Amino acid sequence: MMEKPTFFWGLLFFGISLMAQDGEVINHIYEGNEQASAELFDKAEIAYRRALSKAPEKPEALYNLGNTHFQEQDFDEAKQRFFQTQKFAENKSSKHHAFHNLGNVFMKQKDYAKAVEAYKNALRNNPEDEETRYNYALAKKLLEKEQEQQQNQDQKNQQDQKDQEDQQDQGKKDQNKEGNKDKDPGKEDDDKEGDEGEDDEDQKDEGDQEKEKKPEQGDSEKEQPSSKPQQTELSPEQVKSLLEAMNNQEKKVQDKVNAEKVQGTPVRGQKDW
Repeated sequence: MMEKPTFFWGLLFFGISLMAQDGEVINHIYEGNEQASAELFDKAEIAYRRALSKAPEKPEALYNLGNTHFQEQDFDEAKQRFFQTQKFAENKSSKHHAFHNLGNVFMKQKDYAKAVEAYKNALRNNPEDEETRYNYALAKKLLEKEQEQQQNQDQKNQQDQKDQEDQQDQGKKDQNKEGNKDKDPGKEDDDKEGDEGEDDEDQKDEGDQEKEKKPEQGDSEKEQPSSKPQQTELSPEQVKSLLEAMNNQEKKVQDKVNAEKVQGTPVRGQKDW
């Protein structure tokens, strides 16, 4: 587990020679440092502000006042003072300290992206500082973890939204299905009966065809002549009787014809004169 980022609490003193030029400002900074060391941060803040009222761009007063705000957990005020410090700093050392502690403010606010950038700027002014390098690595790791969590949350939100849309679509389909059932409950049975009716008609047609086909086959069998002629055998007596009957019949017919001829022949007699 990584440790907390290192904070540069060291109070800055720049240029002892400045004391001769602006002794009053230096005295206020010194007084503020004494109060801050005793953890009397409200009194230290008053002293630093007195120095800034005389010299608003004094980097030492700005940086030390920023540290006081940081200890009081007034991170917005501390952020402003550290930003002003790096802006008015006259050397890389003061810039390095200002960016380092500015990165610590961002870490407290869990703004890891800005913390990474602040530590980068601190390393540009002092690449050899191990504490700044450690803080930079920690901020970068926390930023990557945050981005991964955000990505997972975005994917989860998208999946939840998709699931909700799918449920709504399924609900609409179910409602439409139920609505169709209520509107025409017998439709499915009618369709089924219709299908069965069609099957019955098909079977009936097939039966009719079979019926039509069978009579044709029966008539054909009925109309076919026998291949062998029927033969009737008569006895000699039957043949003789049959011939006599035929002769008698023929004789009767001949006699009748002769009689008609006699009656129809005119009698030749005397002429009437």
